[in-house]
Amino acid sequence: MKIAVATENGAVSAHFGHCEGFTVYEVEGKEIANKVFLQNPGHKPGFLPNYLNDNGVNIIIAGGMGAGAIEIFNQKNIEIITGASGKTDDIVKKYLEGRLTSSASVCRQHMHAGECGEH
Repeated sequence: MKIAVATENGAVSAHFGHCEGFTVYEVEGKEIANKVFLQNPGHKPGFLPNYLNDNGVNIIIAGGMGAGAIEIFNQKNIEIITGASGKTDDIVKKYLEGRLTSSASVCRQHMHAGECGEH
C-alpha cells in the first residue's frame, strides 16, 4: 500500500494542489517500509490525481482539496483523507493506528498560487 501526504515543510499542506510535494510512504502491514519525496510537478487541473495514481498511490492525505481532484481520486478508487494537519510521519502513524478520520472538507473556491498563502 502507498500513502501520499501533500507536504509543505515536513507537515501536511493545507492545500493539496499547491503543496511543495508529496511524501509517499510504502506500507507493509502496519509498518512504514519506505518513504520518498516527490516534488510537486505543477498545479494543473486534473493532473496531480493522475500523477499520484501513476505512482501507485492508494491513499491521499491533505489539509484541503478541491472537488475536481476528489472526483478523480474517487474514480480511481483512491481513498481521500482531508482535514489533516501536523507532521507527515505522525499523521501516517495515526492513520495506520486507525486514529485518523477525514473531515470530508472540500475547497469550494479554486485558488491559484499565491492567493491562499501556499506556493
